[in-house]
Amino acid sequence: MVALTPLAPGAPVAGDTVTAEAIPAGHKIALCPIAAGEPVLKYGQVIGTATQAIAAGAHVHVQNLGMGAHRQDYGFGSAVEPLPGIDAPASFQGFHRPSGRVGTRNYIGILTSVNCAGSVARFIAEEAERQGWLADYPHVDGIVPIVHGTGCGMSGKGEGYETLFRTIAGYGHNPNFGAILMVGLGCEVMQIPDLIDRQALKDSARFRYMTIQQTGGTRATVDKGVSVLRDLAAEANRATRQPAPASKLVMGMQCGGSDGYSGITANPALGIASDLLVANGGISILSETSEIYGAEHLLTRRADADTGRKLIDLIEWWEDYTARNFGEMDNNPSPGNKRGGLTTILEKSLGAVAKGGSAPLSAVYRYGELIDRPGFVFMDSPGYDPCSVTGQVASGANLIAFTTGRGSVSGYRPVPCIKIASNPDLWRRMEPDMDVDCGAILSGVTLQEKGREIFELMLATASGAETKSEAQGFGAVEFVPWQIGAVM
Repeated sequence: MVALTPLAPGAPVAGDTVTAEAIPAGHKIALCPIAAGEPVLKYGQVIGTATQAIAAGAHVHVQNLGMGAHRQDYGFGSAVEPLPGIDAPASFQGFHRPSGRVGTRNYIGILTSVNCAGSVARFIAEEAERQGWLADYPHVDGIVPIVHGTGCGMSGKGEGYETLFRTIAGYGHNPNFGAILMVGLGCEVMQIPDLIDRQALKDSARFRYMTIQQTGGTRATVDKGVSVLRDLAAEANRATRQPAPASKLVMGMQCGGSDGYSGITANPALGIASDLLVANGGISILSETSEIYGAEHLLTRRADADTGRKLIDLIEWWEDYTARNFGEMDNNPSPGNKRGGLTTILEKSLGAVAKGGSAPLSAVYRYGELIDRPGFVFMDSPGYDPCSVTGQVASGANLIAFTTGRGSVSGYRPVPCIKIASNPDLWRRMEPDMDVDCGAILSGVTLQEKGREIFELMLATASGAETKSEAQGFGAVEFVPWQIGAVM
C-alpha cells in the first residue's frame, strides 16, 4: 500500500493493520508480514526481495527491500487486445508539410553538424532576432539553433556515428520545422554532404546549408546566415494552420523525477490519453529502455513474437552495455526517486510502463529511427530525459507528454512539452511549470477523466496553445544526442 499522506505510528491502513512507524507520503507500507528472502509485490507484480524480515505496517524501502533475482514470463502476444472504437475522430489545427506529415509548430531551425559550429549557429539566431524582421512573418514561431557537443572526435562509421547521423537527419525532417539552415565547420567527421545525400535534405526552398570554413569565417557566416534565414522565413511563413486529423499526431512519452505517486496517478492517466490517441490512428512512443527493465514482460504480452523479441534484444543489449561500462541495470531509482518513495528499478519500471496504456505494441525502433507506422510503439533510448526526448523528436514526435513527481523542468523546442504533475504538493509548489494536476486523482477524480483531460490538452497544444515550458522559454539546451562509442 502507498501512503497518500504522511502517516504517524499507529495509523490504521487496512483491516487490522496499523503503521509500525512513521511513513512518508508516497512511500510503501507492508500489509502483511514478509519473511527475509520473500518477494515483495506492488501492482500485483514483483518489485524486489525482502532483505530482512518486514512486519505488517512497516515502512518498506531501501532498508529492507532489494532488487533480488528476477525472471519474467514474456508470454508473447498473450494479452493483445484491440482498443475500443471511437465515437468521432478528433482533430487539431496544424502545419501540413510536403512529406505528408503535420507540424504542431512552425519554427526555423539552425542545425549544426558539429560542436565547432554551435556558437556560430547561436550568433546567427541572435543577430536575426536583434534585427527584428521576424515580426514580418507572423506564421513563424521563432528560430531554434540546435547545438550539441559532438560530431567530431569520433569514428566515421559504426554504431555511434549512425546514431548521431539518424538524430541530426531526423531533426532535419521533423515537421515542426518549416525551414532549416544547416551549419558546419567543414572538416568534421559528420559531413554535411553525407547528410544531404543519404537523407534527401534537398528541398532548396526549405533547406539550405553552409560551412564556416568555406564561407570565410565567423563574421561572414553570420552575415550570410542571417540573409539566408530571411529567405527561409518567407518560405516558412507560407504555411498556416489548417485542420488535421489526430492521426497526424506523434506523441513522445517521458517520465522524469518520478515518485511513489507516478505509477498510480500521472502515468496511468497518460496511458489513457495514449490509448485515445492510438484509437484515433495516431502514434504514441514509449522509450527509456533502462527504465522498463523488469516490466518488459507487460509489453511483450501485448506484442506479436517478432516485435516482442526485438524488445528483449534491446534489454539484452542494455545488460551487456551497462556491464562493459562498469554499470548495472539497477542504477535507478535516483536519489530523488528514492526520496519520493521508489526503491528498485523493478518498481520504477512498472510505474513507467503504465504510460503505455493498454494498446497493442505494434513496433520497436532504434534511437532516432523514423517511425513509419501508426499505433503504440517503443523507441530505444537511455532513461536520461533530454537524451530520450531528443531521440523521439528525431523519430518524428511533434508533441511530448512528460510526467513528473519531483518536479522536472525542461522544454524541447521545436516540439511543445506538456508537463503532468503526479501529486498535489508538486502542483501547489510548481504550478508555473506544470500543465496538468494528476494529484486530483487522489481526491476522487477518475483516471478516465484525467486521461481525457490530457488528450484534450494535447489537441489544444497541437493547435497552438502555449505550454508552461514554452512560456518560460525552455528548449535552448535540451538537444542531447545519445553518444555511444569512443571519443577520440
